[in-house]
Amino acid sequence: MIVCKFGGSSVADSAQIEKVKNIIKSDERRRAIVVSAPGKRNKEDEKITDLLYKANSEVQKGLSCKETFSIIEKRYLEIAASLKLDKKALSLELDIIRRNIDSGYGADYAASRGEYLSAFLISQYLNFEFVDTQSCIVINQDGTVNPYSYEQIGRIVDSNSDKGYVFPGFYGSTEDGSIKTFTRGGSDITGSVVARSVNAELYENWTDVSGFLSADPRIVEGAKTIDSLSYNEVRELSDYGASVFHEEAIAPLMDTSIPINIKNTNRPEDKGTLITREVKDASLAGVSAKGGLSRIRLRKLMLFKKHGMRHALLTMLHIFGVRPSFSLYGIDSIVWFFDSKMATDSVLSAMCERLKNEFSLDEITVDRGHAILGVVGSSVMSDDSFIKASEALKKESIDVTFLNYGASDLSYAFGIKEEDKERAVKTIYEALF
Repeated sequence: MIVCKFGGSSVADSAQIEKVKNIIKSDERRRAIVVSAPGKRNKEDEKITDLLYKANSEVQKGLSCKETFSIIEKRYLEIAASLKLDKKALSLELDIIRRNIDSGYGADYAASRGEYLSAFLISQYLNFEFVDTQSCIVINQDGTVNPYSYEQIGRIVDSNSDKGYVFPGFYGSTEDGSIKTFTRGGSDITGSVVARSVNAELYENWTDVSGFLSADPRIVEGAKTIDSLSYNEVRELSDYGASVFHEEAIAPLMDTSIPINIKNTNRPEDKGTLITREVKDASLAGVSAKGGLSRIRLRKLMLFKKHGMRHALLTMLHIFGVRPSFSLYGIDSIVWFFDSKMATDSVLSAMCERLKNEFSLDEITVDRGHAILGVVGSSVMSDDSFIKASEALKKESIDVTFLNYGASDLSYAFGIKEEDKERAVKTIYEALF
């Protein structure tokens, strides 16, 4: 059995969904399908998930979400009409969802309905069974997948029949049955969970690009498709900002040998990128950069002499909604980088004051406008690419705020100013690729 996940661009409208059907019908092994909510049809369009979050936000503020929800409703009804599906049944589902959002069911419920409605429609279009992931995927409090999920899906799906199944991506439930979403892009995780559950021979992840590219094509014209990657290389590239595949989607498959193929719905004949547990040939894979980061720097003499200090500091950051994604440590200092959207200036100011007072810090500062650039590949510890990359950045007068070499045997990283992000990616791509 082949498990196929189709992203938002692949189900954006009826024309794209027709392509999905053609892809599925071209191979009878494609019988377990995971779908996202409809994405943008053009640059000016809005993603359904963003509209659902907006509708929930309006309700939480005591406002009406009628106008926003009418846009969502129109979009799905247009898809149903174009595919000649039962609009009456869809209208009933939309009415229920609107009432529940108005009743304060919350952000996770609202956001999940995009995938729910996609699967509801596409299961009818394909004449496949609809399987609501709320009933079979349990998401732990820390966002990881409860192993019970694999057993439950394995009991639902009959791998020995020719029956087809459609799963909504992005969400499952807590242990008490309440709807819980993964982080954005989490339909990739759902696909991995289903693939593991049915012991798939292949997990195809269909999107709008023909695989992972060695650099962001919006920055580097002519960036090449990477033929093959390992699970770990994908995690590293994704963590540095490559948005083709969710970095947490590898976790359910780490102890399996199920290959993943990143494919293009609009160019199904393209080979794509094959992701396997290991890649035999040592080489550089790609360069990617993540911007929109802020930096916390703190210092205290004998900082780590007190047991549990690091954990206590992180706990305080979490109280203020700040969860660092990159860390650097000195003998008496810590530097943390985090998504700037996590906290406003006023929140950060209050956080710094509390940290300084409660932990008697000698110094603590926060500044914005940072990016982290990573070079990924199985050869990074055995070639001279780090030296070449460093020299190239110096030649172009791109300031480096930190270096991280040796923490991973698959990547190294440079801290740079966000304003230099695109120039740095171009510079290193030209130097190494």
